[in-house]
Amino acid sequence: MINIIVITHGEFGAYLIEAAEGIVGAQNAGLKNVSISPRMTLERVKEAVAAAIEEMRSEDGLVFLIDMPGGTPMNVVLPLAKDIDKSAVICGVNINMMTSAFAYRGSLDFDRLQTKIVDDGRKAICEVKSLLMKK
Repeated sequence: MINIIVITHGEFGAYLIEAAEGIVGAQNAGLKNVSISPRMTLERVKEAVAAAIEEMRSEDGLVFLIDMPGGTPMNVVLPLAKDIDKSAVICGVNINMMTSAFAYRGSLDFDRLQTKIVDDGRKAICEVKSLLMKK
C-alpha cells in the first residue's frame, strides 16, 4: 500500500485526517501526521519529519500531503523526498484530496494516485453559488 505523511502547520493535518476518516473510514496503517508548532526549532521539525519518513517508507510509494507551498513543511520535506524514488510532495491539501488519498491508495498505482489526489483537490476549489444562478 502507498503510505501517506501529512505535514502541516499546527493541528490542521490532524483535524483533516479525523474528518477524512469520518468520511471514508479509519486508516489503520500507513498514515502518519506531523504537526509543526511555532515552538519547535527547525532542527526538531527536521527530526520529526525524518522519523516519520523512516517509519512510513514503502516500496509502493510515499505521498506527502503538505498544507501550503513555500512553508516550513514543504521546505523541510523537499530535500528528504528527493532521495526517495517513489515519493510525491503535494501541497495545498484539502478534505477532498485527503479522502481521495485514503480511498484509492490501496487500489491505484503510485503515479495514478498522485494524479487523482491533485485532480480531486482542484475539483474541490470552486465557487458554487454562481452555478445556481446560471440559467
